[in-house]
Amino acid sequence: MKPLSIPSILRGSLICLRRKCGKLNCRCLQGKPHCCPALSYSQRGKTRILTLPAARVPQVRAALKRYHQGLQRLEAQAQAGLRQLARLLRQGRKSPPPR
Repeated sequence: MKPLSIPSILRGSLICLRRKCGKLNCRCLQGKPHCCPALSYSQRGKTRILTLPAARVPQVRAALKRYHQGLQRLEAQAQAGLRQLARLLRQGRKSPPPR
């Protein structure tokens, strides 16, 4: 069976789910729940959660970082486009209208 590979880009947040396991002699019954890594993301207005094995957390964290870096690049391009459009519009107002 082929090992699962984590996608290169993921959207969401890495969180820690705190849960009680339900075992009668476990420390979680006294109020110290277990921490389980998970990916939280929204889809169609609903929050979804995918629990993760601890070994996959570094890969998921890296994929989330690539997503945020891509968003930052896209935002920078959009801001540059807005500045360029504003310059073009200002230049258009200074020149006489075509006849």
